[in-house]
Amino acid sequence: MAKGEIHLISDGKLSLPQFARLAANVHEWVDYIHLREKSATARELLAAAKDMLSSGIPAAQLVINDRIDVALASEASGVQLGWHSLDPAVARLLAPGLRLGRSVHSAAEAEEAAMQGADYCLYGHVYPSASKPGQPARGLALLAETVQRCPLPVIAIGGIGPGNAGEVMHQGAAGIAVMSGICGAGDPWSAARAIRLAVQGVACRDLGAKEVTFDEIAD
Repeated sequence: MAKGEIHLISDGKLSLPQFARLAANVHEWVDYIHLREKSATARELLAAAKDMLSSGIPAAQLVINDRIDVALASEASGVQLGWHSLDPAVARLLAPGLRLGRSVHSAAEAEEAAMQGADYCLYGHVYPSASKPGQPARGLALLAETVQRCPLPVIAIGGIGPGNAGEVMHQGAAGIAVMSGICGAGDPWSAARAIRLAVQGVACRDLGAKEVTFDEIAD
């Protein structure tokens, strides 16, 4: 997994058709698009996935939350496993060709995910998040510890936007995941672009590239 990835995750507040349209609008700025709709049926998720694919979103960008059956039926590239999902080792037996993400909340959970055969970890929440009201943020220090102890790429999530993406990446994260920062934005396309430029600017400097402007990166 390349450094500086951006994962867009549906926040459950938009209807499935609304999210499909938003995803199609911003997919050029993100690397993966997660369909995370806990109240939707398998039939509804599959219809939404097919809608996204027919709108021009590549299957390689599509990730289905929890539902391995829907991921396989839609030919998505991966599945995101939560704490309530099958362990990565079991999921791998069912779907050896899928990229498996595991949602974790500590360095110990990330280490366990690695031993279970996950491909990457989604760690959070780093900052206070509207999707986790009343729950304390874990902060940058625990993110850094998780990155150091986990042999897998760690994608950070939780309250991350253009203003703080740089400090998240400087902790060694392989990328960031965003929900309301794009889904709840008045201009999702511009929000996604701003996040891409913030993350990519840090990634370029970390790789020893020459200093470039955001316009040059966008080109």
